[in-house]
Amino acid sequence: MQTLIVYATKHGCTENCAESLARRLTGDVKTVNLKKNKLPDLDGFETIIVGGSIHAGRVQGIIKRFYQNHHDRLMEKRLGLFLCCMEEGDKAQAQFDLAFPGDLRAHAVVKGLFGGVIDFQKMNWLEKTIMKKIAKTDQNITNIKESEIDRFTQSILKV
Repeated sequence: MQTLIVYATKHGCTENCAESLARRLTGDVKTVNLKKNKLPDLDGFETIIVGGSIHAGRVQGIIKRFYQNHHDRLMEKRLGLFLCCMEEGDKAQAQFDLAFPGDLRAHAVVKGLFGGVIDFQKMNWLEKTIMKKIAKTDQNITNIKESEIDRFTQSILKV
């Protein structure tokens, strides 16, 4: 199985999750950080997994442009979608639903919410100030859900 994991990351959380997912998958797996790497031809992949994270309530614009520009091709592939965010439960699901359009969500064979990380050392002054108010903390928090990455992996391998 040839799998492409396409993602964008700002502070590294989504990249860590994409790489963790890639290590769990079998077959030929390629990861592409859209902010750093050239996108390969999508025709060479059976499965495409798209991942992003939430900043200021939205998924990165580069992720949104990717799925808009390649929408029809994604609808022809086995598709997985994941999101890194600090919210839980219904709030996390609402962020996921805003991050990816309904038809892609419906087409995806697996969807995942992988948790998130707050790392103040990687933030600029404005990000730190905003995050302190939103999260009501000035401490680093790591909330990556390894069990969710495992579930996602098992689901995509079954299909």
